Amino acid sequence: MATVSASIVAYCDLDEVCAAARSVLAHTKSPDFRLYLVDNASPDGCGQRLAGTDFADGRVKVICLPENVGFGRGHNTVLPALASDVHCILNPDILLREGDGDVLNDLADWLLAQPGAVMATPQLWYPDGRIQHLPRRKPTPWLLLARQLAPRLGGVFARADAHYTMQDEDLTRPRRIEFCTGSFCAVRTDTFQKIGGFDPDYFLYVEDADITQKALREGTVWLAPQFAAIHAWHRDPMRDARKFALQLKSMGRYFRKWGLGRGAL
Repeated sequence: MATVSASIVAYCDLDEVCAAARSVLAHTKSPDFRLYLVDNASPDGCGQRLAGTDFADGRVKVICLPENVGFGRGHNTVLPALASDVHCILNPDILLREGDGDVLNDLADWLLAQPGAVMATPQLWYPDGRIQHLPRRKPTPWLLLARQLAPRLGGVFARADAHYTMQDEDLTRPRRIEFCTGSFCAVRTDTFQKIGGFDPDYFLYVEDADITQKALREGTVWLAPQFAAIHAWHRDPMRDARKFALQLKSMGRYFRKWGLGRGAL
């Protein structure tokens, strides 16, 4: 069995972070498992409260950062400490379910068994049972624009978004993808360390598209829908103008770095 670690980066929302952590610990049985809870200097004291929370499990390490360094850099803080075979990057709104098995360990074993594979994501579901369309093709400016406008305008934007999220493909079986969501992904730890984790110049948003492109230089990236988890998926940019502006900034950085061309799928 592969050795597995995981990290959750928190910013406020103590109850949600604790629910995610307890869910992961309850459904990950290996005594060698390590869960890192990284608090991004939450102004509501979430980090100090996490450090004082009794998870009754020595597999947890809480890291309280002195400033908010963003999503990717928050996950990068654990890079030097990792000694696992596979590391899982988790959002604080992820929950594992009864009946789905030991998802983290099973996904890690599956990933290591695929020749040349370096990263994978399970199928994610809304809490109400609806499927989330998170496996994606490589972003283009048009596809990212369509993704933002599809919920409001439909039509050609909705059709482009369906193509972007691969809804025109069979996603019921494992397949290679070009964009692995940062909400829940497993990456070979040696690959994660070799590529230096996330690009620290992204504060928030699109850093998962970026790290997928870095991972694709090392091997293949997969959707593994035989594994599943719940993801609340708040989609803050759709409701917050400041966060939407931050997302646009991250998109600009991504395209300057990787170009505007289409992917292979």
